[in-house]
Amino acid sequence: MSARLNGKVAIVTGAGAGIGAAAATRFAAEGARVMCADVASARAEDTAARIRQHGGQALAVGVDVGDAAQVRTLVEQTVSEHGRIDVLYANAGVGGVGTAIDTDEEEWHRVMRINLTGLWLCCKYVLPHMVAAGSGSIVNQASIGGLRGVPAVAAYAAAKAGVIGLTRQMALDYGPSGVRVNAIAPGTVPTQLVQGIWAAGAGLVAADTLDEQVARAAALYPLRRVGTPDDVANVALFLASDEADWVTGAVYVVDGGKTAV
Repeated sequence: MSARLNGKVAIVTGAGAGIGAAAATRFAAEGARVMCADVASARAEDTAARIRQHGGQALAVGVDVGDAAQVRTLVEQTVSEHGRIDVLYANAGVGGVGTAIDTDEEEWHRVMRINLTGLWLCCKYVLPHMVAAGSGSIVNQASIGGLRGVPAVAAYAAAKAGVIGLTRQMALDYGPSGVRVNAIAPGTVPTQLVQGIWAAGAGLVAADTLDEQVARAAALYPLRRVGTPDDVANVALFLASDEADWVTGAVYVVDGGKTAV
């Protein structure tokens, strides 16, 4: 590896599995000291342990990003342990199935609490440290569902559209302080979250088995495959690194060409 994050301190939320685990692992391999945050503390520790086994530096923290006190504690612990925060990858998220009519209020608020409010809380408590340092990179997890319609995921799509709007707004507010804020909008990556959406009969495809769902989804993409966690982690790495030093307020679509169709 090229040590593109050498000496940097990164927080990755949702680091226990899927894209978050891939990004935490990649960041550490590139020299970052990584705080692996996940609502499931055992999963966070699994990721951190794998990183350490390969010679990287990582600590695990159990955190519900929808709880302001827990997010504040995560940030304080990171600063106490490492003295700084250079990168935030606000990746934690949940699925949500339902149209605007059949989504009930409890489900709407559950999805918004994690996917939008939780992301905002992470930014809210990390930003003062980055502003004080005069530098930093925030990478927010959006979705192509925030850019175009996806069947029967009203709350999820609304939250991800909100992430895109918040990303652009924060880029304006904090660019003069040297802080970059960007978003990634992945297409179909069959993580547990996406599989849950499929299992509930929502999303872009419907089929009886996971293999059939993946095959049908792949056929919708010009590159004729679905994404992998590493596909998204690679873009997150670029945005986190100094190579993206003049990139802010951007939404990087990582979707095998789906939104070009």
